[in-house]
Amino acid sequence: MRLGYVDAFSGASGDMILGALIDAGLSPEALKEALQGVPFSGWRLEVRKEARGAITGTRVLIHDDGSAPLRHFRDIRSLLSTSRLPDGIKEKSLHILERLAKAEARVHGMHVEDVHFHEIGAVDTLIDVVGTVIGLEALGIESLHASPLPLGRGRVSCAHGVLPVPAPATVALLEGVPVRDGGVERELVTPTGAAILSTLCAEFGPLPPMVLGAVGYGVGAHPAADPPNVLRLMVGESKPFFKTRRLLLMETQIDDMNPELYEHLVESCFAEGALDVVLVPVLMKKNRPATLVRVLLEPSLKERIASRVFAESTTLGVRFHEVDRLELERRTCEVATPWGPMRVKAATLPDGTVRYHPEYEACRAVARRTATPLPVVYDEVQRICREQSAPHTGTEP
Repeated sequence: MRLGYVDAFSGASGDMILGALIDAGLSPEALKEALQGVPFSGWRLEVRKEARGAITGTRVLIHDDGSAPLRHFRDIRSLLSTSRLPDGIKEKSLHILERLAKAEARVHGMHVEDVHFHEIGAVDTLIDVVGTVIGLEALGIESLHASPLPLGRGRVSCAHGVLPVPAPATVALLEGVPVRDGGVERELVTPTGAAILSTLCAEFGPLPPMVLGAVGYGVGAHPAADPPNVLRLMVGESKPFFKTRRLLLMETQIDDMNPELYEHLVESCFAEGALDVVLVPVLMKKNRPATLVRVLLEPSLKERIASRVFAESTTLGVRFHEVDRLELERRTCEVATPWGPMRVKAATLPDGTVRYHPEYEACRAVARRTATPLPVVYDEVQRICREQSAPHTGTEP
């Protein structure tokens, strides 16, 4: 899955998000062409490079000739509904704008259909919202994530007068979203930025595991360099936690074999390359006790292991099932212990935690050689593994 991560270390606004998308690879020409599907005019898109402190990114400016009429939210819905945009982009854009309108209606005590303020009716907000949805689609971003959002302090002047920072609509939109104090006396997250991220982001938190493919920086209007008025977008492919292998499970039920022979049967299957062998006590017809032999194997070993089972047991037939095995990422490590170097398997869990499994045979050999209880050897090797953050990596198991 292709992921996008919004690192809003210095806030977020609609133009910063759109600029980061372009900086990460969205074609400005393709964006302009797609926006032609919305039936409104009197605007021009300018894209240029700008720096904030030590970071250079993409700044998006929307020039409006002032010919656009003052619009209520119902006008905006009609405008997008009759546009030539793909249905998916249309629906997501409307959802963002509706949440923004509802937040403003809640703050100002009016019906959402009657909201007619600069932030919703302005061409630049429409382009920021619709352009962002177009950009995410164009870059193939299937799941959007973001960092906790920093909020500024102080006051801001707008069409409604002087309001506290963060703006009331911003706070309403960010209910349920992790936020933090941004530490500066200015607006860091705008209502449009809050509407886009709170609507589209699947999760707010740390950077999800991914193979990084592109990074984009979107520059905001504020000239501040500390912290720089910049938003960072990281795009990549999610790293799968599990490896899937298609295997075969061979089964046979045996009720007439000398129990002493099972140990040799199991060892023979492992010698032929079986991945696992399990013996399960079962009851067959007429309550006869029997043993269910289960062998997990690679498909290429089907004939070889079946032949070995026929030769080493009394079974008259075996059956096979195709199975999928999910496997944790693992490697073999060599760690230094009081008894010398020992091999350990290290498995990485989905949350990034590494679980260490000392090799049983190696631990048993040490226990026998040194007359040390086996649990003591096993626990000591695990303790050493936990203390060593990066054991020497050996060959893959």
